[in-house]
Amino acid sequence: FTSHTATAISAAAVDVERRPRYTTTMLSSAIRTSSSRRLAQSSPLQRHSSSSAGTLPRITERRPDETGRGGRASDAGVKVCVFGATGFLGRYVTSGLGTNGVLTYVGSRQDEFAYRHLRPHFELGRAKFQFYSSRDKQSMADLIADADIVINLIGKYYDTKKLEDTPSFPYLKYSVSTSVHEANVEVPKTIAELCTEMQVDNLIHVSSAAANPDSSSEWARTKFEGEEEVLKAYPWATIVRPTQMFGHEDKLLNWFANMADRFPVVPLIDGGHALTQPVWVDDVAKVINRIVDDPEMFEGRRVDCFGPQDYSYAELARFVYDITGQNPTLSEIPVPVAKYAGNLLQYEGNPYMTPDLIDLWSEDYLPEMTAEEYEAQPVKDKVFTMKDLGVEATPIEKVAFRYLHRFRKGGHFLLAGGYH
Repeated sequence: FTSHTATAISAAAVDVERRPRYTTTMLSSAIRTSSSRRLAQSSPLQRHSSSSAGTLPRITERRPDETGRGGRASDAGVKVCVFGATGFLGRYVTSGLGTNGVLTYVGSRQDEFAYRHLRPHFELGRAKFQFYSSRDKQSMADLIADADIVINLIGKYYDTKKLEDTPSFPYLKYSVSTSVHEANVEVPKTIAELCTEMQVDNLIHVSSAAANPDSSSEWARTKFEGEEEVLKAYPWATIVRPTQMFGHEDKLLNWFANMADRFPVVPLIDGGHALTQPVWVDDVAKVINRIVDDPEMFEGRRVDCFGPQDYSYAELARFVYDITGQNPTLSEIPVPVAKYAGNLLQYEGNPYMTPDLIDLWSEDYLPEMTAEEYEAQPVKDKVFTMKDLGVEATPIEKVAFRYLHRFRKGGHFLLAGGYH
């Protein structure tokens, strides 16, 4: 090489050293930043139309303003307050929030043992657990604090009762501690009013597909009334309406298995002909977490969550007993007769049956429309479904065995062949 050639090569090498080196991480970050800008500039309806392509919220992917690599052990830059986190749906929602690096405020009306199972969902310092009273508005405001989003999962299907002294025989009586109306209407109303007063950016209220002002069930009526009160106080709230949820801790499939363990006869209300379309609880939690990732898109909108197939309660009972191997007598019982048992069992601490639950199970528990009708809706004022958020409904048969086989006598090992 000549000296001129060597000089040119050295100069080029220096120029290359001075240029920024785009690593794979930087390139992917730049692509996501560009995509985020395009998504932000588009209208919510345009964003909705592209949801099937997978552009809807993926909070586990690192965002430009996020501290950390994205997901667990990162700071998503979002603060979420959850009421009702210790319930069935709450544990799945908080698990998703912890996985996605969301700073979460968890409220509980009980002691620390009520929520200790939620602690492993979060990295150290990424969750605040605080006591509140639903009858102390200030304690609820203290819990919300500086949260960007509030999620209300509170709901109750029976009146909580307590014993009180009386001056005359029998010297004790049952009184209502927390009523269904208070849990489903008054508490959500208070939360919505606080969100308005404290200028919280977004509110997600979980209602029910059974919400109906004309239902014979008080639970369904109060769920509808609770929705109305929330929207009056906070008109841009997002309403999530799931059908009956199934999962490891459910009170649907487990109900049939537990009843067969306790009683030789299991009642089918009005023959078990009413229909329900159960949805997996984890799918509902995924929907809520995706709303958290882009809450402005769902302001003032409703999201209906339901499973892929409807069943009668009689079909669900036979499905459960096919898995568990239990063989109870299924008895078709009219509503008035079933309520005799409900009036007695409602005084249990966690009742298997109440008169109001009998009313609820005597009616269809289905989404408002069929899947085809949801698809055919006009874009304006569309009611979203899980599919719109990129969540595929999980069939009940893919999950049920995981937690129902424990009811088998001897477990599933008795059915396995082999040598011993």
